[in-house]
Amino acid sequence: MRYEKLSVTKIELDKANPRIAEYVKMYPKISQESLYLALGVGEPGMSEGGTTFHSLKEAIRTNKGVIHPILVNKRKDGSYIVIEGNTRLAIYLDFYNNKVEGDWSFIPCIIYDNLSDAEVDAIRLQAHLVGVRAWDPYAKAKYLHELRDRQHLTWNQIVDFCGGKKKEAEELVDAYKDIEAHYRPILEEDGQFDHTRFSAFVELQKPKIKESIFNAKFELRDFSSWVKDRLISRLENVRRLPAILGNKKAKEVFISKGDKAAMAVLDAALIQGDQSNFSLAQLAKTLAERLRKISFEEIRKYREDLAAPEPASLLDAKEELVTFFELIKNEE
Repeated sequence: MRYEKLSVTKIELDKANPRIAEYVKMYPKISQESLYLALGVGEPGMSEGGTTFHSLKEAIRTNKGVIHPILVNKRKDGSYIVIEGNTRLAIYLDFYNNKVEGDWSFIPCIIYDNLSDAEVDAIRLQAHLVGVRAWDPYAKAKYLHELRDRQHLTWNQIVDFCGGKKKEAEELVDAYKDIEAHYRPILEEDGQFDHTRFSAFVELQKPKIKESIFNAKFELRDFSSWVKDRLISRLENVRRLPAILGNKKAKEVFISKGDKAAMAVLDAALIQGDQSNFSLAQLAKTLAERLRKISFEEIRKYREDLAAPEPASLLDAKEELVTFFELIKNEE
């Protein structure tokens, strides 16, 4: 490994980069210029480090170069290919080709010699899964799927590369399989694929979510349609599906109006019904939501009379909660 400045015209962009791999899959004969577009150079969007491409370009232009060298692999035939830093190289090339003021013909690089695929994977994972320049969840999952199902790395190898927990990596790969198998096929065209909906499929892997869908006589294709049609407004609300689908009225409202209306049905039932039959989780959620909405006027009123029913009941509940947590923390 060594530091060196290389000519930007002698380095290849990495077409296997998950950020542009989908574009390459759609257009196998993609040109270098089209790769710039796939990376979003000159267009609004997210860069390697979570900033917009525009702000990253302006930062590089203002600083007259990059702060962090890109990582490059020198192959046996003497050619160079990016391991990490596609976006920065593409910006340099854009400046170079458009004769932007400054010297953009050479870019700082950390050069590795003839790395194996496994070594390249390890560097990518460290840079993008646990490093400061994170890929979005869909790109991470796509890459992990590539390592697991196509390159046949073991879970232990993948975890050794990227850290974290095996369960989290498994959930990402399973979510990737589900979104590709059930969400992509229902789209009229591939350009409609919205990778920002991927988090819903990560939530889908949590315990009892799929089971609740199947028990309600639905399929994962139905779930994908709910995600596509925004019946699930906030992706974390996937966690509420067991409760929604387990309630006849809430399920009917969900299918016609979405998760917000369905959750309103559940909350109303909780308040109006026999609360002795509800779980501690349901009761705690209702109390927490009510406390979040409390007004300053109510607080001032309760402050003046702590013996009133509401503050007195809350103080009683507080004492019971403290006792409860002391009991469950007791290691004896």
